[in-house]
Amino acid sequence: MARAITNERKIINTVAAWGIGLLIFFPILWTILTSFKTEAQAINDPPLFLFFDWTLENYAVVQERSNYGRFLWNSIFIAGGSTLLGVIIAIPAAWSMAFVPSKRTKDILLWMLSTKMLPAVGVLYPIYLLFIQFGLLDSILGLTIVLMLINLPIMVWMLYTYFREIPGEILEAARMDGATLRSEILYVLTPMAIPGIASTLLLNFILAWNEAFWTLNLTAAQAAPLTAFIASYSSPEGLFYAKLSAASTMAILPILILGWFSQKQLVRGLTFGAVK
Repeated sequence: MARAITNERKIINTVAAWGIGLLIFFPILWTILTSFKTEAQAINDPPLFLFFDWTLENYAVVQERSNYGRFLWNSIFIAGGSTLLGVIIAIPAAWSMAFVPSKRTKDILLWMLSTKMLPAVGVLYPIYLLFIQFGLLDSILGLTIVLMLINLPIMVWMLYTYFREIPGEILEAARMDGATLRSEILYVLTPMAIPGIASTLLLNFILAWNEAFWTLNLTAAQAAPLTAFIASYSSPEGLFYAKLSAASTMAILPILILGWFSQKQLVRGLTFGAVK
């Protein structure tokens, strides 16, 4: 009887998981399907799901109109640069809070997290003026710094959580053996926290890749990433849904592929320390 109930629960949980997964994935699937329709088919009522005249015209038009490769490389440089720069700062900060905590450590962590609740538009004007003053407007360096700073609290929080699962006695033993602070972090702590660091890198790379508010307000042409590439298909003449869907598909495809191949590492890192 108990086994039958357990099997029934597994079936219910499996069906529920697939249902939620399909519900979350459906907007992406619909975008991909719309990218293969004509503009008339894209706004057809009732909507056309699978039975329509498939075409690659939208992708050809998008490629002719925009230099997709330039937007792609800008996204890679900005997302990758902000993630690497952030983890270089976040690892020592998280080490300090995890292994050398003070009375204010929790307050500092909560304060850092609270900065994510601040509306971005509230600080847009001063940052815009600073960018003009230092010549960082519409530059890859400027966007890299901004995205690193806005995602840094999440990186510190994640690494702090992972580091707390590592026994402090191991680091103490390394110190007794003569390890310097640099050696302790690079050769003892970092290898033990590889799953957590990897998941932090992946998650923040995705966040930086998908960032739209700052990229649309701080770039114009030279440093525009793929989020600006998508926005360029919203014009005063109206929305071209099929072409917009094609541009969106081209923008999300690299990150979908990355997420697909790194899903095991991401799940492993996100559950790091959950089971002892």
